[in-house]
Amino acid sequence: KSNETRKVTIKSSRFPFPFQPYPIQESFMEALYTALDQGKVGIFESPTGTGKSLSLICGALTWLRDYEEQKKLEAARLLDGPEKKCDAVEEENSTSQPSEPAWVSEFVQKKAERDMVNKHYIYPVKVSGCLFDLYQASEDDEAVKLLQLSREGAESETLNPEEEGLIVAEYESDDEATPKTLISQGFLHRLCDEDDDEDLEEDHVTKIYYCSRTHSQLAQFVHEVQKSPYGAAVRLVNLGSRQNLCINPEVIRLGNVQMMNDRCLEMQKNKHEKQEKAPDSETKRRRGVAKATCPFSGFESLMAMRDEVLVKVRDVEQLLQHGRETHTCPYYSTRMAIPAAQVVVLPYQSLLHASTRKASGIKLKDQIVIIDEAHNLTDTISAIHSAEVSGAQFCRAHSQLSQYSERYRSRLKAKNLMYIKQILFVLEGLVRTLGGKVGQNPNTQSCQPGSKLLTINDFLFKAQVDNINLFKVQKYFEKSMISHKLCGFVEKYEGSGVNTHTVSKNKENRRIEGLGRFLQTLQNKPTGTVWSQSTYKPIMASPMMLVESFLFALTNANKDGRVMIQRQACLSQSSLKFLLLNAAVHFTQIVQECRAVIIAGGTMQPVADFKEQLLFSAGVTEDSILEFSCGHVIPPENILPIVLCAGPSGQQLEFTFQTRDTPQMMEETGRVLSNLCNIVPGGVVCFFPSYEYEKRILGHWESTGILQRLQSKKKIFQEPKKASQVEQVLSDYSKCIQVCYGQTGALLFSVVGGKMSEGINFSDDLGRCIVMVGMPYPNIKSPELQEKMAYLDKHMPHVGGKSPGKALIENLCMKAVNQSIGRAIRHRGDYACIMLCDQRYARSGTLQKLPEWIRSSTHTHTTFGPAFASIRRVSTLCSM
Repeated sequence: KSNETRKVTIKSSRFPFPFQPYPIQESFMEALYTALDQGKVGIFESPTGTGKSLSLICGALTWLRDYEEQKKLEAARLLDGPEKKCDAVEEENSTSQPSEPAWVSEFVQKKAERDMVNKHYIYPVKVSGCLFDLYQASEDDEAVKLLQLSREGAESETLNPEEEGLIVAEYESDDEATPKTLISQGFLHRLCDEDDDEDLEEDHVTKIYYCSRTHSQLAQFVHEVQKSPYGAAVRLVNLGSRQNLCINPEVIRLGNVQMMNDRCLEMQKNKHEKQEKAPDSETKRRRGVAKATCPFSGFESLMAMRDEVLVKVRDVEQLLQHGRETHTCPYYSTRMAIPAAQVVVLPYQSLLHASTRKASGIKLKDQIVIIDEAHNLTDTISAIHSAEVSGAQFCRAHSQLSQYSERYRSRLKAKNLMYIKQILFVLEGLVRTLGGKVGQNPNTQSCQPGSKLLTINDFLFKAQVDNINLFKVQKYFEKSMISHKLCGFVEKYEGSGVNTHTVSKNKENRRIEGLGRFLQTLQNKPTGTVWSQSTYKPIMASPMMLVESFLFALTNANKDGRVMIQRQACLSQSSLKFLLLNAAVHFTQIVQECRAVIIAGGTMQPVADFKEQLLFSAGVTEDSILEFSCGHVIPPENILPIVLCAGPSGQQLEFTFQTRDTPQMMEETGRVLSNLCNIVPGGVVCFFPSYEYEKRILGHWESTGILQRLQSKKKIFQEPKKASQVEQVLSDYSKCIQVCYGQTGALLFSVVGGKMSEGINFSDDLGRCIVMVGMPYPNIKSPELQEKMAYLDKHMPHVGGKSPGKALIENLCMKAVNQSIGRAIRHRGDYACIMLCDQRYARSGTLQKLPEWIRSSTHTHTTFGPAFASIRRVSTLCSM
């Protein structure tokens, strides 16, 4: 016994922990340390309530601490060891010394390369407070000439100062660009403080990127870090969107994420333009309307908050409070802190989307990535990279870009006009596939209803845009930022609430009136908007952002995606939807660049299809994968999973599509629930396979009096349709259980895959029994699902004689079941019964897809009596 205690103490001392860890936590951290040290892709399954987050924190940060100490020792040995010789001859003869580590050689080589580049190719020139890197420039006058290229070709018309920022810079594609055009496009241009001539690019220290599904889950993780032994020492940065971190009231009031992003970027641009202007030249120009800038983005204050962010671990609310107190932007200060941070906490989208990673300053090379709550990772990646645009949005984007091109035609270079015409041509083709035409009111254009699924190539041929190089169009979108320019254009013209009948002597009103007249003239032209604002309400943000995402999606390989044409009776309601079939294409870069990737979740089963569809397809080999799965911390007698094959009257329970709607099946289900409510204390949560079936069965129960009998036992609650009402329903449900009012608790009706099936904790009395009615198979008639099945059958191997498409259906069903029943049992002292009401659960292949800690305790009952007796016994013993 003493030897065993000593063994636990030694293992625990390796991983600092706020308390004596459970044995499964120690095993978890050991496996995690091994995966990080060996550069593996780890799949970690640890049930909710077993301290998974704390195990991730202490295990990963222990490895990071050891790794940093090892690097320090190696660096010190290189600097102070006997292998350091002043004489080159001695160095050459000392062959017995060990060679230096690979990371040191790589660092020295990279530094030498950077020094060579800086010496021969980069010539810094300060112009109007900005630093420009000029390729092969050797004279100041030549540099000035190059910088003036973007101003060449100005027409006789003079634009207002605020309109200058709407003009896209001269553009050439990379294969056509020269050093001069590279400068005019801003490829080598970066804005700096006037006194800073140094390269501001920081080297990124080795770090851990931790991402999860929701901001509440990220906040919970940050709180766990604060309570951990590493809370006072770790440098942690909490990333969020502007919607979560902005403190500028003018931006916050916009509400919409895209509008907030556009407004913030515009303010930053205005700020830099203001810094560039010479003080004496400002008075010589025609006075225009002052441009708004953000008062919370001063460079010195951002740098100060960046340092403070790294000193103390803060969640989003604490960052907001600190930002308001110091009048400093948390959004930008946290991004500036990324290079020096040891842990970066961020939502799924920021990590899994390449463009978002780049925009956020995230670099994955040789870093650690931990993806938590990853049970739906494949579906999440597919959803992030899919896109849907309505006919109204396509028409509006075409109208806005046409007006923009007409307005600034004389100021746009030939290459810009060429690409804008290509985008307009593509938009015409996309609208044509929906059965409509651009330049007309999409609300009044009728279409022939129906849907069709096409490959990417077939869709491009149908739209007659197969001759357009979408890769070059994509590059143009990225470099010219035409979507952002268009947002500003729309805001100035269509979003200003112009009234052309208003007459005022005020200069500002006359300016707006002139804009209104200009818009009216555009609406009378073929290229402009021809429908009135009364029939089509203008939107502030440009739909070109959505169009851009859709066009980017069309650059995927033909086999990896499909395009669904969804025609409704009206063009404005019709849409084009891109479906990503192969999520691995966007996960490949992550696993290739990172040192190690950890994929963790409470229920990762079934793992086989996860590895096949995501990891193997991304180039990960079997020997590079480390799997870890552990049981629960609760005693075995505290969990009672039951497969119930028949109800109290002997009716067989099998909720197939043919039998589930029969009165006998619905009434037998009501009798099962009624008996459970008689003996189970506290709360009972009943999951139905769909909202449609929930409505149907509750309606039948109400007409037959079953609902009234249930109501006499427990107060009934139902999952709300609006997400905003979930908290209120849960609060009322909890209060009812605490104060029974003569009843024995509460009964909550929910839906698999709904708002209560994931992320909600039914601990203790909130979930003493979880009832699963039937098996929640997805709609096999869905065109999207059928296409996914066909793709898997064609590209994935058959395992055990079963097609990958059929396995997908079963796996989707059991994933949903595992998430729902995982809502109960949240800590060591908890207990609950799990009732799987369908005899199909008894099949061996189905049972294997349950989490091991549930599967090992599952009992199958062919009759109701023994099942009822075992539930009564567990409920009585555990409630004592």
